[in-house]
Amino acid sequence: MALEDAFADFTRRDWEREAATGAVRLAVVGVGGFARRRALPAIAEGTYCETTTLVTSSPDDASDVAETYDVEAVVDYDAFLAGEDAAAYDAVYVATPNATHGRYAIAAADRGKHVICEKPLETTVDRAREVVDTCADTGVTLMTAYRLQTEPTVRRTRDLVRERAIGDVVQLHGCFSNPLLETAGPETWRLDPDLAGGGALVDLGVYPLNTIRFLLDREPTGVYATTHSSGDPFAAVDEHVAVQLEFDTDATASCTASFDAHATSRLELIGTDGTVNIESPFGGVVPQEMVVESGDVCMEYTGPSVDEVREEFDYFGYCVLTGTAPEPDGADGLADLRVIEAAYESAETGCRVGLE
Repeated sequence: MALEDAFADFTRRDWEREAATGAVRLAVVGVGGFARRRALPAIAEGTYCETTTLVTSSPDDASDVAETYDVEAVVDYDAFLAGEDAAAYDAVYVATPNATHGRYAIAAADRGKHVICEKPLETTVDRAREVVDTCADTGVTLMTAYRLQTEPTVRRTRDLVRERAIGDVVQLHGCFSNPLLETAGPETWRLDPDLAGGGALVDLGVYPLNTIRFLLDREPTGVYATTHSSGDPFAAVDEHVAVQLEFDTDATASCTASFDAHATSRLELIGTDGTVNIESPFGGVVPQEMVVESGDVCMEYTGPSVDEVREEFDYFGYCVLTGTAPEPDGADGLADLRVIEAAYESAETGCRVGLE
């Protein structure tokens, strides 16, 4: 592949292969900071989804959100589980704390509602498998909300990898750090291992982990990891984590994440014939600068700002409307949890953990 071809029509939606009409009516389950700041605006600006129901612990406190997005149905979690106002939506977006994902996803699937669920799909492989099996048994679409898989820079990078534009990929490095306490207090559920299922690896490290798996289109064969926490308020979870992944192609990948380091986001691929560097791929707030070197050619691309959250919801809606199976499906969510569990086992034992 010529590099010029990779950058042509950079923001194209290569997943939009047929016409789709209408919009999927969504119940947004969990109206926290991310839902308010990113998800609800993205759904409103998109094409294939619309918010028709809000599910929150305090319906009265969400009245301003309901008014902003012209949402008539606002219910609490018990009412949602009981099926109240279920006729008002076709699918659910689950954005609650990780350990509650399964409860709401399964309740929705049992009523024939499609599911887009925030990552991680659940807190353990076994609990996530229950979500996957229920959605399969009820015949509904299940998508794990890996928004980077719909982001143009990452999709164009996958094109480069598939076409061997930088030769054989032999090393990948992904890092994502974000100082948690600058935006949340020490009481945040993200520091509760029972609700979160882990710390920096689960919340931040899953982004480079999933993106690397997506780019290589391969599963790791082995994991080695270390974690570190300096004490309260991070005593119960991993404050910093480093994970090394092995693949059957002899490629290796390193993923690092931190809850208490300077905000940083980078992804680098090193091939036998070149490199790809993406600046700020995981933060989701700035245009992503991409530099590709192949042989004696070097190209730099800074694409227009694309809201990957909007792309994610449009992709989900498109899949539901057209009967297309989403790429970041339940199996994808399960695969990451297998790696995460192996990484925590490695960090505890100090040994490499093999993956079948």
